[in-house]
Amino acid sequence: MGVPIPRYIGNDATTKPFAAALRAQVHAHFQQQGIGFKADRRIAVKVVLMLALFLAPLVAIVALSPPAWLAVLLYVAMGVGMAGVGMGVMHDALHGATSTHAWVNQWLGGTMYLLGSDAHTWKLQHNGAHHTHTNVDEVDQDIDPPELLRFSEHAPLWRVHRWQHVYAFFFYGLLTIVKLGNDFFSLAKARRTRHLRKEKYNYTLAFMAMVVVKAAHVALFIGLPLWLTPLLWWQVLIGFVLMHFTCGVILGTVFQLAHVVEGAEQPLPDANGVIPTEWVVHELRTTADFAPCNRFVTWFTGGLNYQIEHHLFPYVSHIHYPAIAPIVARVAEEHGLPYNVKRTTRQAIRSHVRRLRHLGRG
Repeated sequence: MGVPIPRYIGNDATTKPFAAALRAQVHAHFQQQGIGFKADRRIAVKVVLMLALFLAPLVAIVALSPPAWLAVLLYVAMGVGMAGVGMGVMHDALHGATSTHAWVNQWLGGTMYLLGSDAHTWKLQHNGAHHTHTNVDEVDQDIDPPELLRFSEHAPLWRVHRWQHVYAFFFYGLLTIVKLGNDFFSLAKARRTRHLRKEKYNYTLAFMAMVVVKAAHVALFIGLPLWLTPLLWWQVLIGFVLMHFTCGVILGTVFQLAHVVEGAEQPLPDANGVIPTEWVVHELRTTADFAPCNRFVTWFTGGLNYQIEHHLFPYVSHIHYPAIAPIVARVAEEHGLPYNVKRTTRQAIRSHVRRLRHLGRG
């Protein structure tokens, strides 16, 4: 029958005041600093640099017709830029966190179409299921990967999972290229669950728009080099796959360092569909930060190394996370709640690998 959609009802009187205290202190920080929740001018520099890193190598391939080995390296560079656009430009915008102007968020969120993906289905999966029901098996799709991977302690265990800590990162590399096709299944699921009707989306038009977006992505990154350069079809295809693979490894790793690490809980609702804790406390217990002192990691990942802060305040731009993180940590400590942070990226990766090994054994 599957897991029911959870409801979060806290019974512990010591944790109930946490949400109010946290919200009050974080909002007080913004009032004292005289700033808003959204991004400032610094985001403009990031948008330009990330889009340049993503698209400039393609321009170089088409304009300069470099040798095949250099073209492949440029495709890899595009993969790095593609991940940067996804994390640092698109992500905040689709949460409505970049600007107070809806059209700015819409346009920046629309960079997802450059990546060959669909913004609407992403918002249903990410903003809806993942952010609302983090680490809940069969509800949060981020811990419900294909069967060769086991991210949840409640999922079926196969013998092959004993080696998932070795091969998992390869499958992360398939994330975005598989999503080129999976978006159609996500759209069909949204139709079946009436999400499209509820949001007044026309399924036929949404399907046709998705076809156009996918075709434009393939035409841009495969068709254009085939047409305007002497590269052979298989060389362009290898470059295209490497671009997506590079992006997928980066995105997949960053995503899992926040939720599939030691200390990140995976609760299930009871028979009545209740998880017995406040939702804010649930987010704290199921999420982790990593490398909070690494400015480059924070900049490149769009603050996704501050996942605790992002899950608690998704409407706040990631440029503010380093400032509010100490507040979250302090309030959590005052209320006797965990604040799961891995001090470096290396520590987080090691924790993720250990967690994968543990999940692969039982």
